[in-house]
Amino acid sequence: MWNENKIRIIDIAQELGVSTATVSNVIHGKTKKISDKTVEMVQRKLQERGYIPNMAATLLAQNNSRIIGVIVKNHCKYEGHLLEDPFISAAINYLSDAIEAAGYFMMLKKATDIMEIVKFASMWNIDGMVVLSFCSDEYQQLRNEIRIPFVVYDGFFENKGRICNLVIDDYDGGRQMGEHLKALGHQKVLCVADNKDCMDLKRYQGLCTGLGFEADFLQIPMKKEQRDQWYEVHLDKLKNYSAIFAVSDYYAVDLMQFLQAHNVKIPREISIAGFDGTPICHQVAPTLTSVAQDSRKRAFMAVELLQKMREDPEYTEDFLIPVELIPGNSTAKFTK
Repeated sequence: MWNENKIRIIDIAQELGVSTATVSNVIHGKTKKISDKTVEMVQRKLQERGYIPNMAATLLAQNNSRIIGVIVKNHCKYEGHLLEDPFISAAINYLSDAIEAAGYFMMLKKATDIMEIVKFASMWNIDGMVVLSFCSDEYQQLRNEIRIPFVVYDGFFENKGRICNLVIDDYDGGRQMGEHLKALGHQKVLCVADNKDCMDLKRYQGLCTGLGFEADFLQIPMKKEQRDQWYEVHLDKLKNYSAIFAVSDYYAVDLMQFLQAHNVKIPREISIAGFDGTPICHQVAPTLTSVAQDSRKRAFMAVELLQKMREDPEYTEDFLIPVELIPGNSTAKFTK
C-alpha cells in the first residue's frame, strides 16, 4: 500500500497538472474556490494512488478538529491498571458513546502530571476536554495555562470561566447509605477510604447523617499489597463492625474478598457496601449494595456542556447529578 512517505502532494499535482495548493486544499476540505470537476479529479487520483494524509497535519489545518480529549489522572493507586478500574472504565465507555453520537472523535490520554495536557491539547488542536480524577489545585494550574474549555468530570473546581463542573451528589449518596444501614439495625459502622478529603469526605459525612451517629473512619493504603497487609493487621478490629462502607465499589469488593478469604461470612457476619454502582457490583457474590450514578447521563451531559462552551466562551455552570442506592445481597439485617 502506498502511503504519504512514498506519494507526495507534489507528485499528485504534477500528474494532474494542477498546483500543490489545489491538491492540499482538496485534502483538507477547503474546496469552495475549486470547481467540482477538479475536486473529483483530485480525489480520484488520491484514491487511485492510495495517498493517506497525515491526520495531525489535517486537523491542525482546520479551525475545528472535532476532537474531544478525555484525560484521566494516572494515579499511583491504580498500580498500572488505571483503565481497568470499574469507575474509570465505565466513564470512558459512556463518554465514547456520547462523543461519537455528537459527531466528534474521542482521544484518550493518561497523565501523571496535569501539565502534560497543555502540550497534548495544543498538538491536536482539541475542541474541548473532559478531565477526570485530578485535584482542585491541579485544575487551577490547567486553567492558567490553556483557554480550551473543559468539563471537570470527577472532582470539583471552584474557579469560573470556560469550565463546567459535572459532579454527583456524594453527600446524598452517603446519606442514603447511612439510612439503609440504619434501617437494617446496624449500630457499629465503619467507613474506609484512602483519604478523607473532597468527595470521600462528603460520602463519609453523608453516611453519618443518615445513620444519625458518627461512624468510625479508617484510612487504608492505596496499594493492593500494602492494603492486604493492613487488613491482616487490623482483621480483629474489622470483625468488630457489623457493617463496613467503602467509598468505592473497587475498595468494597477488594475488602469483601479479603474477608471471605478469612472465613468471614458476608453479609451474615459483616455487611459490605460500596459507591458508584459499577458493573462489578453484579459480578461478585454476594452482589454488592452500592450507591449508583447514571454514568450514561453524566457522559452525555459532559459533551453537551462542551458544545455550549464552544458556542459561548463565557458559559460556565455546575451540575449536581442525583444518585440512587441499589441494594444488593452484601448487606442484611443485623441479627446479633
